[in-house]
Amino acid sequence: MPFNKKLNLILFNLRGEIIMRKKIIAGNWKMNKTPKEAVELINTLKGSIDTDNVEVVVCPSIVCLSAVVEATKGTNIGVGAQNMHFEANGAFTGETSASMLAELGVKYVVLGHSERRQYFAETDVTVNQKTIKALEAGLVPIVCVGETLEDREQNVTIELVSLQTKIALKDVSAEDAKKVVIAYEPVWAIGTGKTATSEQAEEVCKAIREVLADVYGQETADVIRIQYGGSVNGANANELFNMGNIDGGLVGGASLTEGFADIVNYK
Repeated sequence: MPFNKKLNLILFNLRGEIIMRKKIIAGNWKMNKTPKEAVELINTLKGSIDTDNVEVVVCPSIVCLSAVVEATKGTNIGVGAQNMHFEANGAFTGETSASMLAELGVKYVVLGHSERRQYFAETDVTVNQKTIKALEAGLVPIVCVGETLEDREQNVTIELVSLQTKIALKDVSAEDAKKVVIAYEPVWAIGTGKTATSEQAEEVCKAIREVLADVYGQETADVIRIQYGGSVNGANANELFNMGNIDGGLVGGASLTEGFADIVNYK
């Protein structure tokens, strides 16, 4: 049963105990925006988004992080990176460690996005390594999982996404798992204009929560937030985010303009 935006901050488990799951909406800017353009967008969003009931995150490119951290000071807009390395330091040209991000003022980091997997040989194992390092540094990992169109047509979506989730959280304690955000992004819906129906998205997000319950127990699974990502926009955000197991979204192209406010302020 869908929940009203303001009411879904408080849910109840089968024992009647209160569960807190605040919606989290993150904008993944990918390789877009110069530092100047990034600050301009932040300044526009400051006066147009409602952060009282929703956790809002923007994830600019690495060259914009310092400027965006500075621009968001005094607001409830969090800043995330789009990637990080799983080692603390070393001869890894072009890479950035979790501790570097944390010292910069970054609070979140996107891990295992399908584009990282497709173009940069990211694997379930490296996503797991990065997740552990991010947690050690006090960052909130936004761990991406999702299937291709071929996977969906072969009816292996649930099995594949379940495996990705389990491997990503290998050796992560229940307490740390509660800090992780899982982002379900069907690869076939990213940047294509195609969006999973609310029922399709809910089915997979519910399955992810069931996997989390198998690994950690229902109590832990009930507090872990699961986002949907894949051509989310102001028109479909309300229906998607009001499903029972969808706790917000990881937004791509639609987060690059002031229209991102329409998604954050969904009703």
